[in-house]
Amino acid sequence: MNEPRPTLVRRLGKWRAGRDEVDHDVAVVMAARLAMSSARALAAVIAPIYLALVGFDAFRLGMLFLAVAVTSALMSSSVGLLSDRIGRRPFLVAMPLLAAAAGLVFALTTRTVPLVVAACLGTYGRGAGAGGGAVGPYQPAESALVTERVTAFRRNQAFGRLAFFSALGGLVGGLVAAVGAPATASPAHVLEAFRWVFVATAVLAAAAGLLALALEDEKHRGANRPPRTPVRFPRHSKALLMRLWATNGVNGVAIGMFGPFVTYWFFRRYGASPAELGWLFAAVNVASLASTLSASATARRLGIVRAIVWVRVVQGALLIPMVLMPSLWLAGGIYLVRMVVQRIGMPLRQSYAVGMADPDERSSVAALSNVPAQAAMAASPVLAGYLFNEVSLALPFELGGALQIVNAAMYWAFFRHMSPEEEHQEQRGSAADIPGTGSARGIGNGDGIGSGTAPAPSPSPGRYPEERGSAR
Repeated sequence: MNEPRPTLVRRLGKWRAGRDEVDHDVAVVMAARLAMSSARALAAVIAPIYLALVGFDAFRLGMLFLAVAVTSALMSSSVGLLSDRIGRRPFLVAMPLLAAAAGLVFALTTRTVPLVVAACLGTYGRGAGAGGGAVGPYQPAESALVTERVTAFRRNQAFGRLAFFSALGGLVGGLVAAVGAPATASPAHVLEAFRWVFVATAVLAAAAGLLALALEDEKHRGANRPPRTPVRFPRHSKALLMRLWATNGVNGVAIGMFGPFVTYWFFRRYGASPAELGWLFAAVNVASLASTLSASATARRLGIVRAIVWVRVVQGALLIPMVLMPSLWLAGGIYLVRMVVQRIGMPLRQSYAVGMADPDERSSVAALSNVPAQAAMAASPVLAGYLFNEVSLALPFELGGALQIVNAAMYWAFFRHMSPEEEHQEQRGSAADIPGTGSARGIGNGDGIGSGTAPAPSPSPGRYPEERGSAR
């Protein structure tokens, strides 16, 4: 029987075009992630410089990032809680379209109030320079959908490939900025100079939302569709959630000190133009393509928790020499190395959180686990903006790096004895995939995403230390 001809997206993802909704949905998610990451990366290059040129200093940018972070936290939490109840697809369509509308507002006005409202609804200003992999408040729904389509053994690999498409989208966005963004613009002509790149951002974000219309989501899943439970706090995953709140809160303070300001810092410290930063961020994403695909192998070699911890230590430590470099390209080289390392850990953290959660609470856990981080990222940019203006351009980065190392120590203390089930299976010497956690699909065509279905077992009892005494 002849197989359908693979599309470019499925070729890049190494998943064959399939005969059921699993292959179809995973391919759609990858394509939408590519488009949305392109939009986010382009906005990460141009929005901070555009805002600086229209009159935002570091403190005002910090206040804007606070408003954006609070709005993003509310939207992300709502998506996480509601998508477990009504499905993932509506949010994967609607949220990118909001970002597209925000891009059009930026393309049409320099007035402060419309820009602030648009930045909040489109979650502009959350980018970490080269893109970091975030796609917006719908990420909890996206993570849950992907987890439901793969086997547990292949989950890390799936999130690594999702990060690959993020890096590929970051490359596209960086190249668009490098080629099309103005080298400079006077305040009187800044809107005309930047208009078309914001329109390009809107088009890319709209493409992500329109692609998501093709998702079948839970519509045709029949017996494998999880029950629609009432919207509620995730009770079965409470122990996991408490630990994630503690570690993510510290990491949120760290990221808020430097993450939203990466583009602004390069602009202020070295006078970097949008084109120079576009080329730098494009190079970062080219270098990151391989590291995203190595995430799964790194987790198998070290164990997922140990891999996450070491990645966090390295990326925190590299911030300190980066801000001490005397030139743009030396600092950019260290930043490139840091982002290559960061791209290994990002999919593993996402995979671990949803993999350890109860199947009926995945999207809620993915959203709520980041609430402390988002709250901290809302507050710390205000402090960082003050430090940039009044103390030093380096100090917020140095504080952020130190806090990320503290976060790594906390992560190790909390999770070193909490391994996902597939690691236990590997340790017992089994070479077989574990059929999904949740409505996961069978091994299929050798890649863990294919035909065949499996029931949705709940997480094994005794997964969290305090549950072991009552597991019997």
